[in-house]
Amino acid sequence: MGGAHDLAALLARFPKTRPPLPPKLEAIYTQQYIENRGGETTAASLSQRMETWLHHQVAADVKNARAAGATLELGAGTLNQLAYEPAGGAYDIVEPFEALYRDSPLVGGVRDTYADMADVPKGKVYERITSVASLEHICDLPLVLARAARLLAPGGGLRAAIPSEGGFLWTVGWMATTGLEFRLRHGLDYGDMMRHEHVNTAAEIEALVKALFEDVEIKSFGLGRQLSLYRFIAAKSPRLDVAAAWEARFS
Repeated sequence: MGGAHDLAALLARFPKTRPPLPPKLEAIYTQQYIENRGGETTAASLSQRMETWLHHQVAADVKNARAAGATLELGAGTLNQLAYEPAGGAYDIVEPFEALYRDSPLVGGVRDTYADMADVPKGKVYERITSVASLEHICDLPLVLARAARLLAPGGGLRAAIPSEGGFLWTVGWMATTGLEFRLRHGLDYGDMMRHEHVNTAAEIEALVKALFEDVEIKSFGLGRQLSLYRFIAAKSPRLDVAAAWEARFS
């Protein structure tokens, strides 16, 4: 995606509306979500092992808490990224689903928790803003990214790991593992869950980050974009005028 016209067309898709879940799937949604993020089934456990690549990429810039500075994690979920981060650093999270992290043994490593990016005080600044498998879930992603950019300290950066949503290998991968297991266990289509949860493709996320930041690096876990399972995005030097425009438009 490139050019002002393409960006305007992309921004016009936001904020997105999450597709509703069928009633039978809605009835088991919370438990299924917790099982999936906790690796409690065979397919979820395999997925968790594969996702270690995501966690290592996000934490690759820090060796100790002093080097890390203050970190804000978007969509912290069950706090599984904390196991890869240096202990003792100032670590805040944004996570609207409190049930995911409330009983985590890692919660003691969190300084402040927020249910929404809008709750983060404007006076706070972060050397690192991170995200692991969460940007694909956010319906108002341009607004969230804009607020993240304006919370970064000078020289700070965004480090985000995402599934290659919309790509061939990612789609085949979840259909043959989690999707098959889910149908055998519940007799339901996991595709309905994926469409409800993954509202943004990897290409859309990349395009938004590139529009918002001047310095962007992308790695793929696989052979190029389409034949990859995951991607990692490191971004620095936010365009604060773009961030302000997106905040004004989507707030």
